Formats: sequence, structure tokens, C-alpha cells
Amino acid sequence: MATPSRTTTPDAVPAPVDKRPETGAPGPGDLPRIVPRRRIGRLLTATAALLVFAMVVNSVVRNDAFQWDVVGRYFTTSAVLDGLLLTLWLTAAVMVLGFLLGIPLAVMRLSTNPVLSTLSWGYVWIFRSTPLLVQLLLWFNIGALYPTLGLGIPFGPQFVTVKTVNLLGPTLTAVIGLTLHEAAYATEVIRGGILSVDSGQTEAAQALGLGTWRTLRRIVIPQAMRSIVPTAGNMLIGTLKGTSIVSVLAVHDLLYSVQLVYNQTYQVIPLLMVATLWYIAVTTVLSAGQFYVERYYARGSARALPPTPLQRLRARAAAVPRARSRATTAKTTV
Repeated sequence: MATPSRTTTPDAVPAPVDKRPETGAPGPGDLPRIVPRRRIGRLLTATAALLVFAMVVNSVVRNDAFQWDVVGRYFTTSAVLDGLLLTLWLTAAVMVLGFLLGIPLAVMRLSTNPVLSTLSWGYVWIFRSTPLLVQLLLWFNIGALYPTLGLGIPFGPQFVTVKTVNLLGPTLTAVIGLTLHEAAYATEVIRGGILSVDSGQTEAAQALGLGTWRTLRRIVIPQAMRSIVPTAGNMLIGTLKGTSIVSVLAVHDLLYSVQLVYNQTYQVIPLLMVATLWYIAVTTVLSAGQFYVERYYARGSARALPPTPLQRLRARAAAVPRARSRATTAKTTV
């Protein structure tokens, strides 16, 4: 006896089996979630660092010895602002003159002429080996070494002579001493930046018929700036703080100005805090400028430029809604 055959139609699709969480198997709507690894050590280290930072801030803010009301009173006085302007002017003048003198010295150092390279090496050796304070004091007492300076024929007659007793004042002495000292370091910075450029760039420029000076100005220097700018930025900040040493010559810079005030009021700590806060503020502005200059010269060396602080803030602000939407989606699919 034949059994009736069981026929199925194309529309008869078996219903999907919904595996519920009660059975221990995931349902079809569940999505895999990546759970970040818990780093206990990192969390404890960050907590300890924040605790120490809070203790330091509390000790500074709540310490009456700082006299923050006195700091606020003298922070924008005319004497302090005049000293700040002189400090900024001295820093800018020394950096510009130092690098203007450092460029030819660096080219001389890289020259194949043994006389020029030796003279440049000797200059760098002398001014980097002598403390800056000693150099400033020697320039300030130049009249004891050379009572008169003359222009004429070597070992012959002099056509023009000038007495050096009153020739160099404190401010001019500071500019000369700081510039010569800065030029020695600028020479090495520029030389290192030039050497960082691949020699193939120079060979390609020579193959195109470019001269030495044009190759240096149009090919080598723009690429060397990527190595020069970070170190030059550090030198700029160091020069800003190093100008405080000219207070020994009675130059009315920022530090000397606050010294004159606390010598009269005997409020040493708050006046020193005034100078410290101004140095921090100016250094912060210079650091921000250094970042954008480095970012400008980084074009062509990387596929993507480093994001600016504003771009990082926007990216973090945009990431918060996305994270919340992912969390909401994960909750609804469970």
C-alpha cells in the first residue's frame, strides 16, 4: 500500500528559531560588544597623580605667605610692565641678531675652506665654553681691557679711535653679550638642520643647474626648517628666561624691576611670584606659536598634519554623542 507523498511548496519556509537568553544561546538580534580591558595599574597611577597635584595646588592657593592680593596689586603696575617690555624687546633682538650671525657661521663651518671652517669652529668653541655671566661681565668691563678702540691698518697707524669708557651702556652690553652667546648655539642648530637634509636634494638641484646659494636658499633651508624650528623654539624660550641674568648689569628687565620694588616694600615672595607668572604667561604664548610654526613646516613630510588643540577639542566633543548612541543601541538590542 503506497503512502501519500509529502509535498512542499516554495513558499513554505521554516520559521526561524528564536533562541532566548533562557536557553543560554544568543538571539539573532544580539550584537557582539567589545569590552575594553580594565587597566587597574593605570587607574591607580592616575588617581595618585591627581591626588598629589591637588595637594600641591591646595598648598599654593591656601598658603598666606604667597600674599596673592599683593601679587594682583603689582601684576600690572607700570614698573613691572616696563620691565616686561624690555625683556620682550631684548629677547626678540637677541634671537634675530643671533640667528643672523649664526647663518654665515654655519655656512662657514660646512665650507670646504679650512680657514673659514676653523674660524667658525673656534668661535663656537670659545663662546660655548665660557659662562654667559662671565661674558657679560667682560663686555661690561671692556674699558679695562681696551681703553680705546681704533680703525686703521694692522700694526700701522689708526685713522679713527674711540674711548670705550662710556661707549657701552648696560643695555647695549647685554645685547652684545647675549647675541654673541646666542650665535654660537644658533650656528650648531642651523648646521644640524642643514645636515639633516638628504644629500640627494643638493645633487638634484645641481643637476638642474641651480647655483650654490640658490640651492641653499630654495631647496636646503626650507627642508632644514623642520629640524631647526623645534630647537630654535627651545632656544627662544631659554633666551626669554636667560635675559634675567642681565639684572646683574642693572638693566631694567622684568626681574630687576620687581627687585627694585621689593627692595622698598620687603615683599619678596609676592613680587617674585609676579615675575614668575609673567614668565609663565609669555612662555605659554611662545610655545603655542612654536606649535603652529612646526605644523606649517611639517607640510609635505606627513600625510596628515597634527591636529590643532581646537580640532582635538571638536573631535572629542563629537565623539561623546557617538559613544552615547552606541551605548543606547547596545541596550536596545539586548
